[in-house]
Amino acid sequence: MGADPIIVTTDGASQRVLSLDIGGMTCASCVGRVERKLGKIDGVSASVNLPLETARVTVPAGVTDQDIIQAVTATGYTARLSSPQAPSRQQTDTPQAVPPAHGPASGTVPEKVAVTAPSLRPRLLLAATLTVPVFLISMIPALHFPQWGWVVGALALPVVTWAAWPFHRAAAVNARHFSSTMDTLVSLGVTAAYVFSAWQLIAAPDLTANPVMESMGGMAAGGLYFEVAAVVTTFLLLGRYLEANAKRQAGDALRTLLSLGAKDATVLVQGVERRVPAAQLSVGDILVIRPGEKIATDGEVTEGRSAVDASLVTGESLPVDVGPGSSVTGATINTSGRLLVRATRVGPDTTLARMGALVAQAQTGKAPIARLADRISAVFVPVVLVIAILTFGAWLLVAAPDVSQTELQSAFTAAVAVLVIACPCALGLATPVGLLTGTGRGAELGILIKGPQILEDTRTVDTIVLDKTGTVTNGVLAVSVTEPLDGFTQAQLLRLAGAVENSSEHPIGRAIANAARGATSDGGTAHVQNFRSAAGGGVAGDVDGHDVLVGGTTWLTGNGVTIDPPHEARLLSAEDAGATAVWVAVDGRPAGIISLQDSIKEGSGAAIAKLRELGLRPLLVTGDNGAVAAQVASAVGIPASDVMAAVSPEGKVDAVRRLQSQGSTVAMAGDGVNDAAALAQADLGIAMGSGTDVAIEAADLTVMGSDLQQVALAIELSRKTLATIKTNLFWAFLYNAIGIPVAALGLLNPMVAGGAMAASSVLVVANSLRLRRFGR
Repeated sequence: MGADPIIVTTDGASQRVLSLDIGGMTCASCVGRVERKLGKIDGVSASVNLPLETARVTVPAGVTDQDIIQAVTATGYTARLSSPQAPSRQQTDTPQAVPPAHGPASGTVPEKVAVTAPSLRPRLLLAATLTVPVFLISMIPALHFPQWGWVVGALALPVVTWAAWPFHRAAAVNARHFSSTMDTLVSLGVTAAYVFSAWQLIAAPDLTANPVMESMGGMAAGGLYFEVAAVVTTFLLLGRYLEANAKRQAGDALRTLLSLGAKDATVLVQGVERRVPAAQLSVGDILVIRPGEKIATDGEVTEGRSAVDASLVTGESLPVDVGPGSSVTGATINTSGRLLVRATRVGPDTTLARMGALVAQAQTGKAPIARLADRISAVFVPVVLVIAILTFGAWLLVAAPDVSQTELQSAFTAAVAVLVIACPCALGLATPVGLLTGTGRGAELGILIKGPQILEDTRTVDTIVLDKTGTVTNGVLAVSVTEPLDGFTQAQLLRLAGAVENSSEHPIGRAIANAARGATSDGGTAHVQNFRSAAGGGVAGDVDGHDVLVGGTTWLTGNGVTIDPPHEARLLSAEDAGATAVWVAVDGRPAGIISLQDSIKEGSGAAIAKLRELGLRPLLVTGDNGAVAAQVASAVGIPASDVMAAVSPEGKVDAVRRLQSQGSTVAMAGDGVNDAAALAQADLGIAMGSGTDVAIEAADLTVMGSDLQQVALAIELSRKTLATIKTNLFWAFLYNAIGIPVAALGLLNPMVAGGAMAASSVLVVANSLRLRRFGR
């Protein structure tokens, strides 16, 4: 039947979201017709995308897929459900039953544009070949020969019939449904030009019999418009051909994204390696990933250590070190050691598939700015037809009561020019092609825009609230200072503390143990005996015959260690500087202080500066104490007055609400579960892709990397995409606003009108394609 629909719940009612591929649409009027037809079904809403030729349809219970398809078909277009994902191995009885695999992160991007361009090519070639002699003979008197009009009419006939057939066919389909589109205007204009010329020639068979008399003004062959019909058809075919290729380029980024996934994978089954299509993977499968291979699906490393190149997904260039317990993403590349990975997500649940779904959803939706274009396009063609009729009538009325042949020709020329110049195609392409290109480029940069309305939100945002941990900082404690006391050295202090902390699971313990391993030549730690720990207190154990304690002041004093006031002052000084400080005691006396800090991400300072350039006021919010928050804020260039410390998850929501009540339009960037509520409350929620699924689901924008600079880049890209769409709409409106009156006044030759109309669509698409260079 097609793609399995997504199940959603709205106001307690079960609804499905279908993705349809629609064929035969050519302009914004087509889009409006399909949306209106589907909207007449009770409870159904649809958003149709012209460049992708897709529709996203929300369907209530009781309405079948066939009902939706029949509704689209009734408007004169073709419709089918988007192709489904290949089944997993658990759904397949035999290997032969599996359809061709597209990888676990495959998605469906319609290939209609690829079919349309080649199908237009032979028509365009024929039209161009015949139009050249038709134009030259008609427009250059020196090339006239006896009865040249009949020859030109014969040459133009295949152009206005077979070559122009896509326009005529679409116009006929629309006429059967008592509707009209840009194809109606084109078909009427071309047909009128040819039929009028043929009628003139049939009425006066010797009209072009004597070229000598024509050149002397003895006969009037000016009533022949065969060259107009041929040139307009050729121009419009060329425009549509270039437009089809350009639209395909605009969608290339999404196609590239969806093709990144590995096509097959090596699965370890009872100690035996077996190569299977990636589409057949199941959750729990153990994958063998050798150096240089793509990781076939999302998973968790169970064995081995390596560095993984995640640039294809996150946009970040530096490889990430992984080991047992580390999460890895499908389509990333294992650069060094052999890894065993347990699959945790497969098929449409993988990160790459979800990225593709989000991008496709955004591209199918409509930005609020597109509503004006939709409303205009809905009535545009009928209005133009009326204007063309009024133009013809007005010219005749002015010439009445004695209408000469020349005045009739002028009236006809003006009316045909109105039909040809007034095309809503550029208007219909202005928003979706800009959105298609912008969101596609964002996907390449690891930036996911959930919907077109987000573009409007980024324009008005003036304040951005940044969660500290995991957003501005790395979110991982690391030893910053080792301060030995009473004759101990730094190396001794780290060795003893690391040995005890190596048995601890606390983040502080892991950080100290990692620092100790890094300080030794063999990367190991000393052996500990009699290890013991207390939750929230510290750890203790015997190392090389010494009793070692690591922890806070209460832990040491509770174990009989006396701390001198000068030593305690040094610990307090480290904490005041924003560090987390712990004692190390050896054999009952303080041996030193180890300070740990959450390191600031490289580039956070530059990102804050960029956000200011974009007109945003950055604020730092954190659950940490004021000293830690102030130290981080100072390092990245945020003033102390814009720091909110010791804030609970509920407090983050309150902080966003408070800023909104003060008139600010607030963006929020975070990565944790505790950020989800604030992300949802903010006018624009931005999730770091390295964070939790809850945060990503609550956000409007997602940056797949962990670099704060991607947040600034995401806002800049969104604004640039919106600016491109506005530019497209401006020129599309201006083109029609100027072109129609000029044509109606008889100041525009229909051939020039056809060229201008074709150029307008191509220019709108070309302007959008400039977004592909963003960030390069």
